Amino acid sequence: MDQSRQVFTVDLLERYASKGRGVITCMAAGNDVILLGTSKGWLIRHDFGAGGSSDFDLSSGRPGDQSIHRVFVDPGGSHCIATVVGGGGAETFYMHAKWSKARVLGRLKGLIVNAVAWNRQLITEASTKEIVIGTDNGQLFEMTVDEKDKREKYIKFLFELKELPEAFMGLQMETASLSNGTRYYVMAVTPTRLYSFTGIGLLEQRRAIHFAWLSGAGIYHGGLNFGAQHSFPTGDENFVESKALLDYSKLSDGVDAVKPSSMAVSEFHFLLLIGNEVKVVNRISEQIIEELQFDQTSESVSRGVIGLCSDATAGLFYAYDQNSIFQVSVNDEGRDMWKVYLDMKEYAAALANCRDPLQRDQVYLVQADAAFSSRDFLRAASFYAKINYILSFEEVTLKFITVGEQDALRTFLLRKLDNLTKDDKCQITMISTWATELYLDKIDCIVNLIDVTGTREKRALINRLLLEEDNALENRSSEYQSIIQEFRAFLSDCKDVLDEATTMRLLESYGRVEELVYFASLKEQYEIVIHHYIQQGEAKKALEVLQKPAVPVDLQYKFAPDLIVLDAYETVESWMATKNLNPRKLIPAMMRYSSEPHAKNETHEVIKYLEFCVHRLHNEDPGVHNLLLSLYAKQEDDGALLRFLQCKFGKGRENGPDFFYDPKYALRLCLKEKRMRACVHIYSMMNMHEEAVALSLQVDPELAMAEADKVEDDEDLRKKLWLMVAKHVIGQEKGTKRENIRKAIAFLKETDGLLKIEDILPFFPDFALIDDFKEAICSSLEDYNNQIEQLKQEMNDATHGADNIRNDISALAQRYAVIDRDEECGVLICPVFSSFYKLHAKATLILFPYTSIGWDITYTSRALGEQEYGLWSEIILPYTSMGWDITYTSRALGEQEFGLWSEIILPYTSMGWDITYTSRALGICKRKILIVGGDYRVSRGYTTVGQMAPFYVFPCGHAFHAHCLIAHVTFSVNETQAEYILDLQKQLTLLGDGARKDMNGGITEDSITSMTPADKLRSQLDDAIASECPFCGELMIRQISLPFILPEEAQQVNSWEIKPENNLANLRSLSLPGLGISEIHERTMLTTDHLASSTTG
Repeated sequence: MDQSRQVFTVDLLERYASKGRGVITCMAAGNDVILLGTSKGWLIRHDFGAGGSSDFDLSSGRPGDQSIHRVFVDPGGSHCIATVVGGGGAETFYMHAKWSKARVLGRLKGLIVNAVAWNRQLITEASTKEIVIGTDNGQLFEMTVDEKDKREKYIKFLFELKELPEAFMGLQMETASLSNGTRYYVMAVTPTRLYSFTGIGLLEQRRAIHFAWLSGAGIYHGGLNFGAQHSFPTGDENFVESKALLDYSKLSDGVDAVKPSSMAVSEFHFLLLIGNEVKVVNRISEQIIEELQFDQTSESVSRGVIGLCSDATAGLFYAYDQNSIFQVSVNDEGRDMWKVYLDMKEYAAALANCRDPLQRDQVYLVQADAAFSSRDFLRAASFYAKINYILSFEEVTLKFITVGEQDALRTFLLRKLDNLTKDDKCQITMISTWATELYLDKIDCIVNLIDVTGTREKRALINRLLLEEDNALENRSSEYQSIIQEFRAFLSDCKDVLDEATTMRLLESYGRVEELVYFASLKEQYEIVIHHYIQQGEAKKALEVLQKPAVPVDLQYKFAPDLIVLDAYETVESWMATKNLNPRKLIPAMMRYSSEPHAKNETHEVIKYLEFCVHRLHNEDPGVHNLLLSLYAKQEDDGALLRFLQCKFGKGRENGPDFFYDPKYALRLCLKEKRMRACVHIYSMMNMHEEAVALSLQVDPELAMAEADKVEDDEDLRKKLWLMVAKHVIGQEKGTKRENIRKAIAFLKETDGLLKIEDILPFFPDFALIDDFKEAICSSLEDYNNQIEQLKQEMNDATHGADNIRNDISALAQRYAVIDRDEECGVLICPVFSSFYKLHAKATLILFPYTSIGWDITYTSRALGEQEYGLWSEIILPYTSMGWDITYTSRALGEQEFGLWSEIILPYTSMGWDITYTSRALGICKRKILIVGGDYRVSRGYTTVGQMAPFYVFPCGHAFHAHCLIAHVTFSVNETQAEYILDLQKQLTLLGDGARKDMNGGITEDSITSMTPADKLRSQLDDAIASECPFCGELMIRQISLPFILPEEAQQVNSWEIKPENNLANLRSLSLPGLGISEIHERTMLTTDHLASSTTG
């Protein structure tokens, strides 16, 4: 920026602006439009924005000389009001920018308008809206003029000065938004007074912020604050503040004061017309900064410059004499205002007007030097920290080090950190470390002052230093707490920029252990924090740290031995509250706690935690279960141990164990601790019942009896165990012989008949009298007799049953069913394989059943093996590595029953295949059951009876061909069952001739008595398709709910449409027997006309 360039300059805008229509008497400007009034009643309009001018004669039709008194234009340059005075009185005209002729405002006739207040925010090009007019007789009017109406819409009287009638010389209207609406503010000036008016409206608009009044005593100016009115006791409101009066004597430099003839106000300056020059006065400093001269013509010099006016919209100022217009341009008038405010020590305003960082640095430097000079070092440090360019960091720090102000230096460093950017990482780290050391010095100094435990001389010296107030020691303690909190807040804010190792060494060197722990926690060095709390014996604080989500779980295991010894209850509670904790890794800590002596009635915290893991967390770790078992075993009461052994922790798990502890370890431990009942339970659990009974006999015979009763699936073992118990009971009885015998007899009753008297007799002495056992022996003999009778009855029943079975076998061998030779099969044949022909890509064979409906197969073959096709009951297409490629169609096959082609067998290898199978139509098999003639090998694996095809006869009387039944059942069942039936057929096919048995119809005796693999497969196939009659069983019932047309039969629905007859519609692709490759190529595309006629015949 060029600082030497003037702020205000004057340029001649228009030399002969009046155009010879008289001399200029008044002027107004708005939005680059200038309106001039002349002494001959002409109104001249110069539009510098559009680049044109026009003039209007307002004196036309009026007698005498006419002169324009005042002219007014709105900020938009569209509306103009002019007052003409002359011999005929005064008249006021309104003219719009679009009009070619002005209109007289009749209601203002005779009134001289001196001022107009435009409603700047509401006014439009088409309407003035509400404006306020001031007259020379002290009256105020409100008026509105619309351009389309060509006249005033209304004129309303508002106010009149009655006590001191004076002419209104200037008006200004502003608004302010309040809670109850919009308040209007109108300022009006007379030659001696300034008036303000307020009223409520509904507008919201931009407002002026400064005003100035060219009064007789001087320039009265100030600020306008419409949002904070000051009420007076009379109820009036004043919105003027920061009022000041600029004496005219300051403008003349010792010469007599001269009142300016005209004034214009800019943002920071007054433009005062004094004589033929304009003096520019700074509104803030009240100093003259520039004097502007005008280039006038010789004829205009005598009268001089008449006045000034301003264009608020364009931000320009104008001056005018009799003939010319001068433009006063403003060139960045606020550029040096920061210096003005700085000289006046208004630092906030100076900073607000700074344009660049260097200017702000100068303001901060002046503030900092002033505070430093007044020994306000903390304030000076704050300002020095804001300086970035004109003063170096080292110079500032040396200033505070020289005067020994460590607190101010620390403040400077902290404020400097706030002003640095994130990119200055190195500088931020260095300054933060320095500030840390200064904090530690301050804390150390306060601690030394508080520590009064020393010699008397030292205490006296400290007392002299602390006798600033009566409560000096309390103040120091408060200061200590404050600096500690401030230091911790600093560490928290700078934890990411401070070097961890350096900061910890500093804290350690000053002995600030608590701050070291605090910083370690900020840096997530939880191991240091926990170790400190454990050393201080504060287990609860250490556990609180361990509970934080960011703490690694490994620290739980590392400090567990120390924590559980320090505070077992809190440690266990913390373990129970922590998720994802592995109890196995806590076993060393729990064993250390368990090895120490405990009070008799003290709650064993480890047992409590292990029980929580086992019962609540369902822990299955054998180590955890073994440890809990060992702790139970060491307790005096074995009730908890027995309950633990009896719990089935794996209950509900499929194929899971009932317990997770090591039973052998548990047995050794219980034997060592002499927990015999527990040992008995473990023996029993390990199925070592003899050892369990033997050990329980040493503890309690009743327990031995219970253990003997546990064996249920082994009668001999159970009897052996009871004999062990009996031997022990008989051997331990003491008393008379008869009493012993009675007790032995009573013991027999407890065995529920398992033991007899003869079982326990060997345990009695040889000299015992049999009379004592008479009753028991007789009872035993009666039981034996009953058993013999029961066995006889069972033998008779078995003999009778065998006779019945032999009779049934004989009757079954003679069972038969009568089938009429004209009885037809009648099974509905369906394309049962239409949805499966693309399955089993890895299968060795693919089976395609064939019925009378027909099918189409297109396949390629290069070589066919030597096969006997017989009567075309099946087509076998072997595949070789050479591949094959052939397409043929049988046109005439002779007199054959083609319905017996039950399947097509296509072997498959790794080379792949591509088969297209199409079912032509649905139909019903009408062939006779008892068909004679022809080799019907239609179903591989079936045995033919004589020359007839295989068939099934059901007890209900229905009979079906085997292949028809297979097709019907396969179509009716679900996909899984259908694939199962196909798989059985494939396996029977793979067995080859062995599956056919006797293809000529003979059934040998060996085939009946032996059960070959083919027989087993045939039996499974019979079970799958002939377990019930398809017409009388569940198969038919399930078909009731099926739709007539299945979704997969959509293509068949289209085939039902009636189309023109096509000779190729009934083509079938068949394998012709006995043809080689060359013959096949020659006999392609044969039709099946003869086939259709032979089947119907």
